[in-house]
Amino acid sequence: MTENQSLISLFLNASLLVKIVMLMLIAVSIVSWTLIFQRYQLFKQTQKSLDDFEQLFWSGSDLSKLYQRVSSSRKGLAGNEIIFVAGFKEFVKLKKQSAQPQAIMEGAQRAMRVALSREVERLEMHLPFLATVASVSPYVGLFGTVWGIMNSFRALGSVQQATLSMVAPGISEALVATAIGLFAAIPAVVAYNRFSNRLQSFSNRYSTFLEEFTSILHRQAHLQPQASHATRKMEEEDCL
Repeated sequence: MTENQSLISLFLNASLLVKIVMLMLIAVSIVSWTLIFQRYQLFKQTQKSLDDFEQLFWSGSDLSKLYQRVSSSRKGLAGNEIIFVAGFKEFVKLKKQSAQPQAIMEGAQRAMRVALSREVERLEMHLPFLATVASVSPYVGLFGTVWGIMNSFRALGSVQQATLSMVAPGISEALVATAIGLFAAIPAVVAYNRFSNRLQSFSNRYSTFLEEFTSILHRQAHLQPQASHATRKMEEEDCL
C-alpha cells in the first residue's frame, strides 16, 4: 500500500509534460494488453480450426460433400477452410463452363491465393501496432525522464547550496516515466515475436495445403466430364 501511495505521489508531483507522457504510456499499455489477449484467442481458435479441417479433409471425404458441409457451416470460415471453399467453388464454376484444364487450374489457383492472402492479412492485423509499442515506448518514457531531470537541475540553479535530498525527488519522479515505458514495451515485444512466429507457421501450412489441394484439383481437371463425380454432383445440386 505504501508503495502504491508513493508511486501516486511521484506521479502527482511530476511536471505536466511528464504526467502527459505517463498517461500516454499507460493508455498504450492498456490497449496493447487488450490486443494481446484478443490475438491470443484468435490464434488459438485458428489453430483448432486448422487441425480439425485438415483431419476432416484427409479422411477421404468426397470433395462435393465436404464443400457443402464446410460452406454451410454456421461458424465463420478460417484458414484452410477459406482456401478450400474459394478454390473448389472456382474450380466447379470453370468446369461447368467447359473451360480448358489449364484455364480451370489457373482460375482455381488464383482464387486460393487471394483467399490465402486475405487470411494472412486478417491474422496479421494489429501486429504492427504491437511492434510500434515495443520499439517506441522506451524512448517515449526516456523523453519524459530526461525532461523531468532537466527540470530538477534547473530548479537547483535558484538555490545557493544544492543537496541530494533536493534533487532526488525530482529524479525519482522522472524515472517513473522510463519504468512505465518499459512496462508497456516488454509485453508488446514478447507478444509480437510470439505471434509473428505463429503467423509464419500458419502461413506455411496454408501454402502447403494450397499446393496439395492444387494437385488434387489438377487430377480432377484432366478427367472426362462424365467421370468427374464431384463436379457432376455440384452441378446437379446447383450449389453455386
